[in-house]
Amino acid sequence: MSTYILGLDVGTTSVKAVLLETDTRAVTASHALPTTSDIIDSSEIKAKEQDTGRIIDALNRCIGLLPRDKLQHVSSIGLSGQMHGVLFWKGESGCDWSNRDFFTARDTSQLITWQDGRCSGDFLSSLPKPDSHLSVATGFGCATILWYMKHRPEFLGGFTVAGTIQDYVVSMLCGLDGCVMTPQNAASWGFFNTSSDQWNIDILQGAGFPVTLLPQCVPSGGLAGKTCSDWHGIPAGTPVGAALGDFQCSVYSCMRARTDAVLNISTSAQLTFAMPADFKPPDSPHPASSISYFPYFDSSYLAVAASLNGGNVLATFVKMLTTWMKELDAELSDTCLYEKLIGCALNQETSDLRVSPTILGERHSPLCLGQVTNISASNLSLGHVTRALCRGVLDNITSMMPAEHLQQAGVSRIVGSGSALARNEVLRQEVERAFPQPVVYGQNADSAVGVAMVLCDRT
Repeated sequence: MSTYILGLDVGTTSVKAVLLETDTRAVTASHALPTTSDIIDSSEIKAKEQDTGRIIDALNRCIGLLPRDKLQHVSSIGLSGQMHGVLFWKGESGCDWSNRDFFTARDTSQLITWQDGRCSGDFLSSLPKPDSHLSVATGFGCATILWYMKHRPEFLGGFTVAGTIQDYVVSMLCGLDGCVMTPQNAASWGFFNTSSDQWNIDILQGAGFPVTLLPQCVPSGGLAGKTCSDWHGIPAGTPVGAALGDFQCSVYSCMRARTDAVLNISTSAQLTFAMPADFKPPDSPHPASSISYFPYFDSSYLAVAASLNGGNVLATFVKMLTTWMKELDAELSDTCLYEKLIGCALNQETSDLRVSPTILGERHSPLCLGQVTNISASNLSLGHVTRALCRGVLDNITSMMPAEHLQQAGVSRIVGSGSALARNEVLRQEVERAFPQPVVYGQNADSAVGVAMVLCDRT
């Protein structure tokens, strides 16, 4: 009888669940659902938060769409999710299992996401320097906690545990009172040394950080525990992997050779390749550098150009147009408008319009915002603008990691992945124009598949 690995990804805009057959590594079922969990708070414009209850409800609904007979034969569960963000909960009452078949969120905070912008440049410069090769930016878990300690210390008093959203799900599934976290997610919080796999305890304590909130670190690719109850038909006692970063899992799902570079464009965008096995990161960060080194597996690293501006830029463009149309009493759904924009751009093969799409800035250059240049009377059609916007997304990520850098690293192929690339032919055309190397697209290349593959390979 076949057994399956359940791979789950809790992303910024959606959740996805896949069932991977253990023997063949084939995806036998998958579903994705939007979380529609964003919290709009006009009093805090730079806050980016999501409703934890809605995220867990979407996860439950998504898993509920998978075949129940296969869920009963799941041999292990893996989770990945959006990195950098932080969620707080009460260790002994963080969820409610009264339904018996699944849990719901209880006694948790909202999720403060990686897009949160409340840590200003002045605030970040006031923090101590981390003992890490990675810089600290707004939206990083440790920076967010320090911001709360300064501005709303009473908020933290009601919680005993902190982690990413995927760490929270793992803790609830395993019935843990605390939180375990892999170096992949710990590094994304900042103030974590990936060489020693240790938090900067002394530095954080000196800054007034509540170090009891720091999760216990466990190896990437290892287990966190076993399910404490039946879950959607999955038996109690099923092994659960410690949560991984969505970026690393997306890479794992489609990087077939060390000479591959992976371009992932989903909500944000990343371009990455594997560093040599003996690579050691520098002792201290280089804040002005557009390339970072993210921990991967088995003490290895990925060189990463991690852009804040990806599919979210196109989504913002669509939202802007739908808002304008609503004001003009000419409404059209986002989905219908998106399809029309892609069609217009496909009919406009090139454009001399130039769009710099960095509406969110970049971590290495937060004040460099978006621009539109070379505007003329002949390039203002929707086809021109959409084509220029898609090319701008590619121009931005390749400026962060130029083609020459990839060639020097021995990269011979680009593997494209991510939801924005999958649904946007114009973006794929611009990818193929941007790189001298051949471009292929990963089949089933996503974080949910990747985390299931990790468990299949490593447990």
